[in-house]
Amino acid sequence: MAVYMLRLSKVIGESVWGQQLTKDVLNSSQRISNKVIACNNVPVYTPITISHRNTSFFNKLSAEALWKGVTSVSNAGRKRGRGKGVGKKMAKNLNRGQVIGVGRDNIIWPGLTVPVLRGRELVQQQKLPEDPEREKKLIKLRDDMGNFRPLKLSPIERGWSGVKMPGRSIGPPDPVGEETFDGFDTRVLELKSVFNMKGNLGRKRQISAFVVTGNKNGSAGIALGKAVESKAALRKAKNRAGQKMVYIEIFNNHTVYHSFFCQFGKTKIFVTKKPEGYGLVCHRAIRTACEVIGIKDLYAKIEGSTNLQHIIKAFFIGLLQQKTHQMLAEEKKLHVVEFRKENDYFPTVVASPPTCRTQEEIKPNEVMDYTQYALGDRVFLKKKKEPPFFTKLPSWENYLKKSQYTRNRDKVKVTLLAEYGKVQSFYAEKYPECVHGYREPEET
Repeated sequence: MAVYMLRLSKVIGESVWGQQLTKDVLNSSQRISNKVIACNNVPVYTPITISHRNTSFFNKLSAEALWKGVTSVSNAGRKRGRGKGVGKKMAKNLNRGQVIGVGRDNIIWPGLTVPVLRGRELVQQQKLPEDPEREKKLIKLRDDMGNFRPLKLSPIERGWSGVKMPGRSIGPPDPVGEETFDGFDTRVLELKSVFNMKGNLGRKRQISAFVVTGNKNGSAGIALGKAVESKAALRKAKNRAGQKMVYIEIFNNHTVYHSFFCQFGKTKIFVTKKPEGYGLVCHRAIRTACEVIGIKDLYAKIEGSTNLQHIIKAFFIGLLQQKTHQMLAEEKKLHVVEFRKENDYFPTVVASPPTCRTQEEIKPNEVMDYTQYALGDRVFLKKKKEPPFFTKLPSWENYLKKSQYTRNRDKVKVTLLAEYGKVQSFYAEKYPECVHGYREPEET
């Protein structure tokens, strides 16, 4: 009651107990409804309560977020050219290394004003032994924070571009129960920020990770993972890839069984089979996928969209749709014959059907080109090579005229050695002197 009367005296001036209030005072007091209570002829005014919350962004955000808001630059400021040296210098967190209640004088203040119980024991104020190295430790800790230390990776561990994640290895997937992924390796193909507009939260930012995992022996899997933090997204994508494993046939443990065409969306890929030692001549995402699958020799040409996820999906679709030589022989009911350069293009039968068709059973309009049949009745569109620049010069015509007499002489010599074992004319039987190296017999 006394508190209320003190507030009354401050609001409407000096009032006397039992004195009748004036008209002006009553008019001013009536503006506040239900606030005047008559009690023993004493007007009592209750205070107006205003609800408010004892909270702000200082106790909502973490210390790291508050430090970032003070020391970093906003996106709008970064677009205008401000804060160019922010990434090179790290702000010092002066709270790091500090302990609440411990200062220069090593004294314990339990609860500051409230006693603190440790079990049944009352913690009292006491002075601890001095720590002369405390200041040196704090200064050293702050000096280490101020230096910018770029991440250093060995050339084997680096990705496609410097220290960025795409192309880097993040290890095998996590074990599931007793099953472990021994011999598997996971490579990051894509790591980017994505946004989704929510009705109540606005723009929701997440990190999207696209990875491929494999054991370099035909088993591989791809997956996409999203999370707020990049580490969580990578871990989620890696474990999902381990659960979506497929097996891919590899010819002689180094390449695909045949050339094929594959497509996903607007991305088209023409994959060509290559001999051993050729290497991986293709997009870097396809090369990374081939390394974890176990493919060592390949050529791939991409047409259309270069969306990374579409490239990998199209490539995996083509790998899963490829057919072995025996499957092609049984489907076509013809022998599958291979011509290899290292064998001097000697025909080698690699697969035979149970029953082979005869020449009369083959339709005239049937596709007999192996490459065209493997590509789904498609052919490679190759640009015609232009003749060299010197063929347009006048000196080239003079060279052709001079070399016309001796042209193809080397080829004729090789053919004669292969067929007859020596270089000779077709009239050698009739005219022995036409044989190379012939000498007339000496007269005796």
